[in-house]
Amino acid sequence: MNTLLLIQEIYHEGFKNLGNLFYKNYLKAFAWFGFSMYGVVIYAFLFRLSTGFVFD
Repeated sequence: MNTLLLIQEIYHEGFKNLGNLFYKNYLKAFAWFGFSMYGVVIYAFLFRLSTGFVFD
């Protein structure tokens, strides 16, 4: 739980003092897109492991 709070604090500090609202929203959207793509990769890897895919 402490790790999640630290990640949340880093996320908030990263976007705290950005000037323009457009850049702020653009970078937030890009960050969430990156997080979601990372989640898809983790899901695909775990799916392959659970179905018995042979890694040669």
